[in-house]
Amino acid sequence: MARYTGPVCRLCRREGEKLFLKGERCLSAKCPFEKERGYPPGDHGRMAQFRRRRSSDYSRQLREKQKARRIYGVLERQFRRYFGEADRRSGMTGEILLVLLESRLDNVVYRAGFADSRAQARQLVQHGHFTVNGRRTNIPSCIVNSDDSVAVREESRKTTYFKNLVQDGMDEGRVPNWLSLDPGSLLVRVVMSPTRDQIDTALDEQLIVEYYSR
Repeated sequence: MARYTGPVCRLCRREGEKLFLKGERCLSAKCPFEKERGYPPGDHGRMAQFRRRRSSDYSRQLREKQKARRIYGVLERQFRRYFGEADRRSGMTGEILLVLLESRLDNVVYRAGFADSRAQARQLVQHGHFTVNGRRTNIPSCIVNSDDSVAVREESRKTTYFKNLVQDGMDEGRVPNWLSLDPGSLLVRVVMSPTRDQIDTALDEQLIVEYYSR
């Protein structure tokens, strides 16, 4: 399964803001974004701050699309398919696109607090630690719908990682209200499809729509 395997902190520096791709590390002093003071990557990154270039409409649209891809860990071809699906549905294309991305299994695992980052959630799903409606699933891009239940497999609950997760206690306060978490059972239920107001990802989805509508 294709995925980005390069240095993720480089992606944050390219976008000029923290995308929180490494979970708690992004909040610590060890964050490379802080060490490099947000300079863009590359040999001439430090000089970029002195260049005053006027951003074109295309540049802003491209950067917003790239930022969305990187936040959710989706490559270009798959992201384009998500946009195509959102465009076929009735409603606001940009909002539907974000709902589709939020409904991915790896994002639900991350939002529920089973992982510190979407990359870690993706790895946990790929290793077969979760079930959807009682069926083992190892596909991170699996779309989870309303009333679906995502749970840690019985065998996986015996591993050190999930034992520590239960022992340390899961923070129900960070779980969005479109999900319902049962920390004791390591189970999360999708109460409803998320609305735009319930998605806290800092994205301007209209710019993404404009990019693909050129």
